[in-house]
Amino acid sequence: MGNTAATFVADFRKWFVRNLVVATGKVDAERGQALVRIVLVPLFDVYIITVLALQGLDTIWEWLAVIAVVAYVPLSFLLLLHITRQPGHIVWRRLLAMFGDYGAMALAMSVGGMAMLPVYATLLWVTVGNGMRFGSRYLLVATCMALATIAIATVFNTEWRNDPYVVITLILTTLIVPAYIDGLQRALRGALDEAREASLAKSNFLAQASHDLRQPIHAISLFTACLRDAGLGREERQMVENIDRSLHGVAGLFRSLLDIATLDSGKVKPKLKPVLVGDVIAEVVRQYSEMAQWADVELRSVHCRSVVRADAALLSTMLQNLVSNALKYAPGSPVLVGCRRRNGQLTIEVHDRGPGIPDEHLEQVFDEFYQVRERGDRDVEGVGLGLSIVRRVGGLMGLDVTLRSVPGRGTSVAIAGLVPCAEQVVPAPQPTTVPMHSAISGMRVLLVEEDEDVLLASATLLQKWGCVVQAETGIPVRGVSWDVVISDYDLGGKRTGADCIAVVRQLVGRAIPAIIVTGHDEMRVRQDLGDDRIPILAKPVRPAELRSVLTAQAVASG
Repeated sequence: MGNTAATFVADFRKWFVRNLVVATGKVDAERGQALVRIVLVPLFDVYIITVLALQGLDTIWEWLAVIAVVAYVPLSFLLLLHITRQPGHIVWRRLLAMFGDYGAMALAMSVGGMAMLPVYATLLWVTVGNGMRFGSRYLLVATCMALATIAIATVFNTEWRNDPYVVITLILTTLIVPAYIDGLQRALRGALDEAREASLAKSNFLAQASHDLRQPIHAISLFTACLRDAGLGREERQMVENIDRSLHGVAGLFRSLLDIATLDSGKVKPKLKPVLVGDVIAEVVRQYSEMAQWADVELRSVHCRSVVRADAALLSTMLQNLVSNALKYAPGSPVLVGCRRRNGQLTIEVHDRGPGIPDEHLEQVFDEFYQVRERGDRDVEGVGLGLSIVRRVGGLMGLDVTLRSVPGRGTSVAIAGLVPCAEQVVPAPQPTTVPMHSAISGMRVLLVEEDEDVLLASATLLQKWGCVVQAETGIPVRGVSWDVVISDYDLGGKRTGADCIAVVRQLVGRAIPAIIVTGHDEMRVRQDLGDDRIPILAKPVRPAELRSVLTAQAVASG
């Protein structure tokens, strides 16, 4: 019997804490009010029943008050159950709960004399709570109900009537406290609105600055690739490699700024579907293979065949930031990416054998713009956004991100909470063995780019690869038998790459393969395209990445 009772108490505690966390997380303010109600109602029931029992329970009204306050306990649980099953703003339910609260208090305060004054504390809590959780209109309604409750109690409670100063004090307190609270709330809402506007302005600035700065960096990257194939000497070629390496670091910074701006906008909505984890890991490792060579890092991955429900783009963003961090902070040491099953769920882990993170920094490494800096540390590219982005993106998909580090032995970061599913996903095609230059040699490319510098750099590079290029600063009006179209997303005149692809496909009379190049958030562009098969390359585009995508298009077409 004792074990059963203990188990029940433990289960109830877990259930209550879980719901309280949800409620205090602002998911449902009404649920928070209901949770506190089921805690306070029994406590005040004990007080009310004890007082009335000591006074003898001589009248029918006293017995009615006992029955009412006892019956209100299961009613409070039923109300919480209804809120849990049907969350949201339901006016009649909120008003019904308020009538129940004030009705029970009016009945209790009407009997028992001055001994029922402590019940007023609950009345004031209910009044302020409704205003704090639901807004000024509900605060006004709650204040009117509170005054009506005091009036009813005064009519039926002889001791209260005989001491009018107590009643006057209760009335003034009921008017002054909610009014003061409402004034503070209005000031707070104004401050919050200003903070939101400032945050939105910051996000818009970051997004626009990131986009505008990507254009010249993108052009420089392409011209650098052309220089690499220009028959330079060893010294000049090394200088080009150094420029390319620096551009890669700048590209990573722009990506982080764009990610933060996108997250701050609140427009990121995960699209969960079956994802082959091995494909996501392999693609990230491929993207960072060149950076790993520069950092003298052996970047390896363990193949994973598991399929999980996740947003592939968001999961890739998380892994990109983790791998990038490992390469920057653990140069010259091996980095391993893999996954393992724990308690029926899948965890993706990134391990490095770098210098590790001192204990005093562990609690802050997920804060925005926080960097671990120790005396004498070398300069590291970045502004401290990587882990913050990882945790925020993980939160959108309900994933937990944890970090373990031992100074001198390395750091491990885990993305936990991925749920495996039985659905099948077609594995991504393996990289072709056809030489890249020969595969795209002679490919007829329609290149559409509004920026003339980027257009010249892109066309020059494609021609060096053997492509036949038709370069346009706008959407063409006449169709030619192109093999592929490469379009920037912003084309001016309220036209986008999506419009360009639609027009070109109509001109040639077939679904010509297409590639979009953009400095905007990939999810926003993907939504406009409405086609998951079109590759989207983020500016500044790595020439090797562009060539790889073109090669894949050539092999698929041919």
